[in-house]
Amino acid sequence: MLDDLADVHNHFLKLENRCYRRYGKYAGRYLLQPHLTKLLHRTKQHWAWIPRDTLDAVIIRLHIAWERFFNIAGVGRPKYKKRHKYRSAKFQTGYKLEDGGVRLSFKSWNEASQRLKFNKRWFLFHQHRAWHGNVRYIQILRDSVGTYWLYVVTDDASKEVLPATGESVGADFGMKDAFLTLNTGEKIQHPQFLKQSLKELRNLNKSLSRKAKDSGNYWRAIHDLARLYRKVADQRRDWQWKLATDLCRRFGLIATETLNLDGMKRLWGRKVSDLAFYEFVEILSFKSVKHNRYFRQVGQWTATTKPCSDCGYNNENLSLSDRQWTCPNCGSHHDRDVNAAINILRAACDPVVEIV
Repeated sequence: MLDDLADVHNHFLKLENRCYRRYGKYAGRYLLQPHLTKLLHRTKQHWAWIPRDTLDAVIIRLHIAWERFFNIAGVGRPKYKKRHKYRSAKFQTGYKLEDGGVRLSFKSWNEASQRLKFNKRWFLFHQHRAWHGNVRYIQILRDSVGTYWLYVVTDDASKEVLPATGESVGADFGMKDAFLTLNTGEKIQHPQFLKQSLKELRNLNKSLSRKAKDSGNYWRAIHDLARLYRKVADQRRDWQWKLATDLCRRFGLIATETLNLDGMKRLWGRKVSDLAFYEFVEILSFKSVKHNRYFRQVGQWTATTKPCSDCGYNNENLSLSDRQWTCPNCGSHHDRDVNAAINILRAACDPVVEIV
């Protein structure tokens, strides 16, 4: 089914690109959905076995992608999808959920009646936890390894409120000494899961380079490589979720800085991707809302590293290699990252400072 949805995506993207070349704008879902109805009765009858709302979801996703292209600077145009790389299918109707099983309704051609009839099929899945609230829709995702995942989306927005602590913390992201440095002086190290797996990744890439392209061994090596990348991503994500939960349990207000990740990637490359600052900020923001905590980010241009946290003196001579420094104005000795974390927390509580 996902391969057919890739064909749907590519067909309508081709129409959108033609519209963009001729008129400088996109057609949008409200023109493409009626066109889909005509196609299902004429030249694309083989798409009719897929539920209509699943086909509409492909067009809606394209519509949103074109809106982002026109409204957000730096966002590129939607791209064509290879059949084996199309990832997900959304079902708003035509399904039934039970414990450990989902029933999907597809259409199939009946030779006796010479018409399409519904064919209901059951699929088993491992349900690792119960869902709460009313189910809005389900989504089936196929990852790069070829494993299928079932997402059940509900309307539940309840919070897991943690006990109030009355404590606030400022956190400074780092590349050298620690992943996070708190204003309390605590330094949290990152395991760097990608770095731990580099030797195995190199071996798998060497093995892949020796395979004949599109052979059985080639695709087997592709899956082995994708499986290791998935393991690294899962390890990193698990560690980030646990760290975010720990911070929410200990502090009522969490303040961080806004980073220029594009500039950092140009300087440090792979390590920035391994640390995944942006992903951690997104997780921490979500956990703060869920546990009724305050999460704030100071603006990118807010001075936090060079000012002295005791007297406010701005040390213009501070370089990146200076991990410890003494304020020439008041004589206070500072750890570079702890001083920055203190300034971040102070800036987050200042109503004058820009908050993201």
